[in-house]
Amino acid sequence: MADLYAAAVTRVLKGMQGFAPEPLLDEVNHRLRRDELVLDEPGLVDVLLGGDPNDPVRVAFHIQLARWEALESAPWATDADGLPTLPGTLDRRRTVLRELDLGETSAARLTDAFPLHESQTTVIVDADWDPWYTDDRAAERTFYWDAYRGVLEQKMDAFAVDRLDAATREVVGRLADPTREAPYQSRGLVVGHVQSGKTANFTGVIAKAVDAGYRLVIVLTGTIEILRSQTQRRIDMELVGEENILGGIPRDDEHLLADVDYAGVRDRDWVDGKFLRHGARPGDLGAPEIRRLTRSTWDYRSLQAGLSALDFRVGNELAVPAKRLWHPDNLFGSDVRIAVVKKNKSVLDKLLDDLGRIHADLGEIPTLIIDDEADQASVNTRKQKTPSAEDKERSEINKKIAKLLGVLKRAQYVGYTATPFANVFVDPDDSEDIFPKDFIVSLEPPRAYMGGRDFHDLDLSEDDERTVATSNERAFVRGLYAAPDDDPERHAEMLRALDSYVLSGAIKLWRAAQGSSVPTRHHTMLVHESVRTDKHDDLAEEIHTVWRRGAYSQPAGQRRLHDLWRDDFVPVSRARAGDQPVPEDFGSLRPYIGQAIDRIERGASPIAVVNGNKEADYAQPDLDFQRRDVWKILVGGAKLSRGFTVEGLTTSYYTRRTQAADTLMQMGRWFGYRQGYRDLVRLFVGRAVPGPRGTKVDLYRAFEAVVRDEEDFREELRGYQGVDETGRPRVTPVQVPPMVFQSLPGLKPTGANKMYNAVLVSKGEGGTVKDFFQQPVRSSHVNAAHFRAVQPLLDAVTQSGTFFSGTFGLYEADYGIVAADLVREVLDQFRWNPKFDFAPTTHFLDQAYAEGALVDWAVLVPRLKGKSVVRRRIGDRTAPLTVLERNRRPEREWMFSGSSPRQREAMKIISGGTVPADHPDPRMADFAARYPDAVRLHTPTRGALLLTFAADGPSGKSLPEDLPDPAPAADVATLFSLAFPKLAAPRGRIGFTVKVRGGGTIVDVVG
Repeated sequence: MADLYAAAVTRVLKGMQGFAPEPLLDEVNHRLRRDELVLDEPGLVDVLLGGDPNDPVRVAFHIQLARWEALESAPWATDADGLPTLPGTLDRRRTVLRELDLGETSAARLTDAFPLHESQTTVIVDADWDPWYTDDRAAERTFYWDAYRGVLEQKMDAFAVDRLDAATREVVGRLADPTREAPYQSRGLVVGHVQSGKTANFTGVIAKAVDAGYRLVIVLTGTIEILRSQTQRRIDMELVGEENILGGIPRDDEHLLADVDYAGVRDRDWVDGKFLRHGARPGDLGAPEIRRLTRSTWDYRSLQAGLSALDFRVGNELAVPAKRLWHPDNLFGSDVRIAVVKKNKSVLDKLLDDLGRIHADLGEIPTLIIDDEADQASVNTRKQKTPSAEDKERSEINKKIAKLLGVLKRAQYVGYTATPFANVFVDPDDSEDIFPKDFIVSLEPPRAYMGGRDFHDLDLSEDDERTVATSNERAFVRGLYAAPDDDPERHAEMLRALDSYVLSGAIKLWRAAQGSSVPTRHHTMLVHESVRTDKHDDLAEEIHTVWRRGAYSQPAGQRRLHDLWRDDFVPVSRARAGDQPVPEDFGSLRPYIGQAIDRIERGASPIAVVNGNKEADYAQPDLDFQRRDVWKILVGGAKLSRGFTVEGLTTSYYTRRTQAADTLMQMGRWFGYRQGYRDLVRLFVGRAVPGPRGTKVDLYRAFEAVVRDEEDFREELRGYQGVDETGRPRVTPVQVPPMVFQSLPGLKPTGANKMYNAVLVSKGEGGTVKDFFQQPVRSSHVNAAHFRAVQPLLDAVTQSGTFFSGTFGLYEADYGIVAADLVREVLDQFRWNPKFDFAPTTHFLDQAYAEGALVDWAVLVPRLKGKSVVRRRIGDRTAPLTVLERNRRPEREWMFSGSSPRQREAMKIISGGTVPADHPDPRMADFAARYPDAVRLHTPTRGALLLTFAADGPSGKSLPEDLPDPAPAADVATLFSLAFPKLAAPRGRIGFTVKVRGGGTIVDVVG
C-alpha cells in the first residue's frame, strides 16, 4: 500500500512540473480513487518526508518545492496582500504551501524537514522585457538540455542541477525570441564567483538556446590557446557529443578516425567513453546537428573552400528557401554552428571576413555570443594616453566585438564575469557597445564551492569565541610573518606550507583507499610571492631547496609531519570533515605519505613555473589537467591568466611583497570546488608584508575587506530585485552603475568622454541593517566633532538589556529612545569621504519621516568583551564605552572596514525586519521569549541605530588597548549603522533621476 501512495504522489508531482502548485491532497486522492484508497493530510506529509533522506518521493518533492521557490515571477506567486513574492524568501515558501492547500501543522513539518534555502541568484531586468520563454515553449524542444542535464547529474547532486536549471532558464528567457520577426539584440551580464563553475552555467545556456532556435554560437574565451582549448573540450565533451564530433564516421574505423578530433590522438577520456553519447546522430533523432567551426587543437581558421560549413544557404539546409532562416519553417530543421575562439584580433578578423563572404543574410541568423571573463580583453582601453601593446590589443578586440554585434543583427550578447564591480559598470567608454542593458544575473555559489566567505569570519563579532569549529580563519588560514630578508624564518614558514601540501595529499589518498569519493587525480599547491616574472625561477629554486631539506623519508621529516597532523589537521578535520573519514592514528597515513611524495616528484621537478603571459607557460606537460594527473607546486604571478583553473588546489602560499590593493581576481586563486577535502585546505598568507612608506600590510585583512565589498553589493542587488507595486522593475540594469559607485565610493567612472545618465537620489530598505563607515581620512578634528555630535544620543541611552545574535550568542547593551528629528540633526553633523554621498539615505529618511513611517529610533550602545575590545571613558564622559578595533583601508580612500554582525539581529527585530514568531528557526522564538528586550523595543514606526566606537589614533594602525583612560575624543572614531522601520519600505525603495532628459544609458560629457 505504501508503494501505491508513493507512486500516486510521484505522478502528481511530475504532473506539476512547469505549472503552478495546486491542492496536493486533492490531486493525490484523485489518483488513488481507482485503487479505492484515501490519504489524509498527515499521511500525505508522512509520504512526502519518507523514512530516508534519499527517499525518491522526498527528493522529488524537495526539488519541486525548490523550483517553485526559485521562480523569478509567476501569477500565483503573490502574498496575502496580492504583492509579488521574491524567490527564495519565507514569503514565497508560505505562498507555495498555501497554494498546495496544506495546513499550518503540515507546513511546519515540511519547513522543519526542508529548511528554507534563500536563493542568492539575483535577476535585474529592463522594464521592457517581453517574456517569450514560457514553460510550454521551453518544453517543446529539450534535446540538448536533456543531454547536458544528464552529464550534470553524474557530477552534481539533484539540487545543484536544479538550481543551475533555474539560473540558465533566467538567462535564456532574457534573450530575444529567435523566431521573432523584428530583430532585437539583448545584452546581459552574468556575475558568478571566482572558480565557481561559470563554464557549467554558460554551457547550460548554450544547450537551452540551441533547443530554442539559436543557430550560431560564438564563445569568446581568454587570450591563451590552452584556455580556449579547455573550453572547447568541455563543450565538446559535455554538450556536442561523440556523434556530432564524428560526423557520421564509424567509431571503429581506425583509418578515418585518424583525422578526427580526440579520436585521432586516442584521447584518454575519449577512449574511456567519457564523452557524451546521444545514442544516434541528432539529426536522426529529430534534433539539429552541431557543426564545430573550431577544434580542440586549433582556433578559428579562414574556411575558404570550406565556407559552406558556416553558410546556412548552401545546399538544401533550408526547407523553404524563400523564407528567412529565423522563420520556424526553416529554423528548427537547420543545423547549429559553434565556434570557440580566443579574444585575439587576427582570429576575430578571420571570423568576420568569413561571415562577410557567406550567402546567408547575417541579419537572419539567430546568434548567441558568450563572452567568458567579459571584463578581460573585451573592454575598451582607447582612453589610455600611452597604451601598452596589451592595451592596444584589447581596444582592437573591443572593436571586433562591436563589429560582430553590428553585422549580426540578431546576435545576443551575454558576458560572464566573476566580480559585480565589472569594468562594464565602471567605465562608460568600455560599456558603450557591451553594456548589459537588458539583464544582470548574479549567480548563487554552489554548495560544494569554497569562496571568500569560507576563509573569513564575516558573521563573528569581536567577542565571539573562536575555535577551529566556529572560525574559518582558525581552521583554514595560517599567517606568514617572516621579514623578506629573514631567510631562516621564511624557509621555516615555507617548509610548514610544503608539509601541509604533502600531508593533505597523503590524507586524500588514505580517504580514497577507505572508499571515499575524494578526488585524487590532481593535487596542487600555488605559490605567489612576486609579480616580477624574472623572480619566479629564483623562487622556484628556493622552494626546491627547502623541499629537499624537508627529508620526508627521514625520521626528522616523519616526526615533523606527525606533529603537524596531531596539532593542526586532526582538530580541524574532526570539526570540519563532515562525513569524510579522519585517520585515527598517524601510522595508517605513513604508506600514503610515500605515495604522495612519489606523485609530486614524478616528472622533471616537483615545481612548475607559470608566469602567465606566454603560451608556453601553459603548454607544459606538468600542467595538462585534461590529459594527465597533476601533483605539482605551481609558482605563479599576478598575471596567471583568468580562466585557468588550478585543479585540486589544496595549499596556497601568498605573500606578495607589494601594496595590499590587490583585486579579487588576483587574490582569489584559492577559491573553487573542494568536494571531499574542504577540511584539508590551507591558506598561508602574509600578515606583515612590507608596504608603502615603511608600513606593514596584512594581506588577509585587506582581502577580507574586498570580500565584504562584494558580499554587501550582491546583497544590495538582491534587496532591490523584482518589481514594485505597479509591476515595474524596482531597479533596471542602467541604474546599477550609480549603485556600484554608492557601494564602492573609491570607485568612480573613468570614461573621459562619456558618463552614465542615471543618478541615485534616494535609497533605503526597511528592516535591514546598513553600515555607514565611509568617513574622511583620519582627522582629530573630525573625530572630535563626530563624538560631540552624538552626545544627545548617548545622553538618551539610560537603560540596559540583554540581547541575542543571529547565532544565539548573548551580549549586554545600553539603549534609549530618541525622536527621529533629533537623530536627523545628529546625522547632519557627520562628515563623509568626498567620494561617498550620504544624501540618498537622508532623502529616504526624510520621506519616511514625512509619511509617518518613521517616528523614533532605538539607539543601541553595546557593552562587549573579548580580544581587541576595551572599555574606556572618552572625552568628558564619565561612563566608559566599548572601543573596538576597526581598520582603515588605503585602497578605499582610508574609509573603515569591518562590521558588527552580533548586533544585527536585535536591530532587525526592533525595526520589524525579523519577526521571531514567524522565523523558520524555532530557536528564534524561544530566545525572544527568554530575552525579550529587542521585541519589547519594536514598534512599527521605530528604527534601530547602533553606535560603535573605534580606536583611531594618529599612528595609522590603532589598537584599543593602546588608548589611555580617559581617551581623547580625537583618537576615537564614532561609527553608526541604521535599520529603518520595515514599515518605511518593506521591499526597499530606491529613486533615480537622470543627467540628460531623453538621453540613453550613456551620454556625452558636457562642459
